[in-house]
Amino acid sequence: MTIIPDNQHPGLRALIWRDDRLEVLDQRRLPDQALYDCYDSVEGVADAIYSMRVRGAPAIGIAAAYGAVLAARRRVAGHDADWHAGLEQDFELLAAARPTAVNLHWALARARQLLAAVRPAREDVVARLLELAHTLHAEDLAANLAMGAAGADVIQGACGVLTHCNTGSLATGGHGTALGVIRTAWQRQQLQAVYATETRPWMQGARLTVWELAQDGIPVTLLADSAAAWLMRSGRIQWVIVGADRIAANGDTANKIGTYALAVLARQHGVRFMVVAPSSTLDAATSSGDAIVIEERDPSELLLPAYQHDDSLVSAWNPVFDVTPAELIDAIVTERGVVLHPDAQRMQALLA
Repeated sequence: MTIIPDNQHPGLRALIWRDDRLEVLDQRRLPDQALYDCYDSVEGVADAIYSMRVRGAPAIGIAAAYGAVLAARRRVAGHDADWHAGLEQDFELLAAARPTAVNLHWALARARQLLAAVRPAREDVVARLLELAHTLHAEDLAANLAMGAAGADVIQGACGVLTHCNTGSLATGGHGTALGVIRTAWQRQQLQAVYATETRPWMQGARLTVWELAQDGIPVTLLADSAAAWLMRSGRIQWVIVGADRIAANGDTANKIGTYALAVLARQHGVRFMVVAPSSTLDAATSSGDAIVIEERDPSELLLPAYQHDDSLVSAWNPVFDVTPAELIDAIVTERGVVLHPDAQRMQALLA
């Protein structure tokens, strides 16, 4: 069985497979409480993804892989003659939980490929899918460590950086993508200042990112999302470093809402812009960001209780992601390599 390497932040593990169940750190409760919910069904895992108990594209993909294990265990135990069809229904349930994050669909595709290629006997299905889930988990951690080193190489000479949303151990298999670059750069004593946005409306930066960095002993300054332009104008940062939920074939990148605004501001102020994501986030089948489906969540997440009634004249628009055009991105960092000034040709070369 594949062994998941221990990372240096065992207390920040978003997902733990234990005793044939998936334990999910409920990130909605952080930083006040660090509580794990235990799931033994595919429906539970799908709800954990949808409800944002687990979030971050890589972590969502890993959770889906473990959800596939739970689905297979029930289908096999149920002695259903058409268990393949039932398992596909379970995969679709997981896929529908968060439509924008490509890692979720990539993990399910890996599960489908395994079942199609190996055609395991009924009694072997669960064990093979569990091996795959452990492998994806371990691969993501290894990729994060590689990206951390590569990204830190790119930003040499920078004194200050700004990050958006949460892209650390909580959002991945460990170490992090964008936050992994920051961690590595700090360990190398390259950086003097780290800034993080609140990341409204779910406040992932205020609740999660600054908490993670504090756990590592890394000083961090929190700012309102709307203060980013003034920070850039001050000259205190040289790079904005973010993660990604889907990267199109031409380098257009879908990420947490507000990322596009940061990229526009960075270009205006001469600040460079980096996207850090594993190759599983690259979607060669999507030609550009125009084709990326953007998830929209319940308007009640934005509306004050006073406006949440049937005859209210106040409504809300709540897109969870936006798309940053490739021409606003200075570098895309993956475990396969770094793409500077991404476009379709350079992205194709990375995937070749």
